[in-house]
Amino acid sequence: MTDTDDLDALSDDAFRLVVRQWIAENYPPEIRNPLKRLHWEESKSWYFKLAEKGWLCPGWPKEHGGMGLSTARQLIMQDEFERYGCARLIDQGVLMIGPLLLAHGSDAQRREFLPKILTGEHIWCQGYSEPNAGSDLASLRTRAEPDGDHYVINGQKIWTSMAMDANMIYVLARTSKTGKQQEGISFFLVPMDTPGITVRPLMTLDLNEEFAETFFDNVRVPAANLVGLPNKGWSMAKALLGFERIYVGSPKQASYALARMRELAERMGVWDDDDVRAKHDLHRMDIASLADLYETYLAQVRRGEVPGPDVSMLKIFQTELYQRITETMLDIAGEHGEAIEPMEGNRALNPAGLFLQSRPSTIYSGTNEIQRNILSKNVLEMPS
Repeated sequence: MTDTDDLDALSDDAFRLVVRQWIAENYPPEIRNPLKRLHWEESKSWYFKLAEKGWLCPGWPKEHGGMGLSTARQLIMQDEFERYGCARLIDQGVLMIGPLLLAHGSDAQRREFLPKILTGEHIWCQGYSEPNAGSDLASLRTRAEPDGDHYVINGQKIWTSMAMDANMIYVLARTSKTGKQQEGISFFLVPMDTPGITVRPLMTLDLNEEFAETFFDNVRVPAANLVGLPNKGWSMAKALLGFERIYVGSPKQASYALARMRELAERMGVWDDDDVRAKHDLHRMDIASLADLYETYLAQVRRGEVPGPDVSMLKIFQTELYQRITETMLDIAGEHGEAIEPMEGNRALNPAGLFLQSRPSTIYSGTNEIQRNILSKNVLEMPS
């Protein structure tokens, strides 16, 4: 039997212990509990260890190099990664492009692109948001015009996470101006070294160049790199955003912050304070409610269903809870909340750093204001 076959035979508890032990024995100690999102050169050692083990793409089918794990087993792995303080990989290829090509790509595209994600030859970033089309993604203006057996792309993307590290980008571009805004959008796979692409890094509040502006000036892309049919990219992009909002809505961020809140309260000598305990218990109950809601959407995914517009509830709930917990941490930290470096003797205790990391969570994957509009229009059927 293969290693994956052995894992399939284990109970969930036994599987968790195997994952926990392997992480402890193999995770690079120098990047445990990183203070910021790590770049490729900093995190690639972990990427390659997972790839060598065959654990890089746990949700992909075995015939395409994945583990074929159920969603529940994937969550166990993710829980153990979070518990140990593993850095987040540059994972757009693993989480987004791989599943997209498995569902909508051609056989040639799957042969070309999937193996290169598994080997780390291709590192992907996302070309969705634009300066005037962020949460209102359907109003994007980057255009792709056919020219023989190529398309020529012109326009600009922004908030392109890790674009300076990636060598591939998936791009939404307008290929037709007729019909509704959501129509006439196509989905392209583009090498970052194509002439005409310029990347300009953006500095974040925590002094990290995690995002970038990406410019396209007469960028020629083979028509073979169009995923699906022309003008039908919106449905694929919407499906990916739905799955992304499930990922962003996972209780893991809020749970991690709550664990750090307790550590901080104990260190500051206020854990027995009634007010602190009451806030902790309130956050803990909110996380329990979030976990129940999260499981509802995971059950949909297990049944092969595409999340509906109501998945926006999950993203709103998690990100705002994450922010409330980090705000409580700043109150507890007092003067220690002024520095973005961790507190002495514990790299995991970084109240200001965690607070800053929580700030953009209500913006990415569609701002929470837009998510509320989606819920009011498409779920509650309220007038625009």
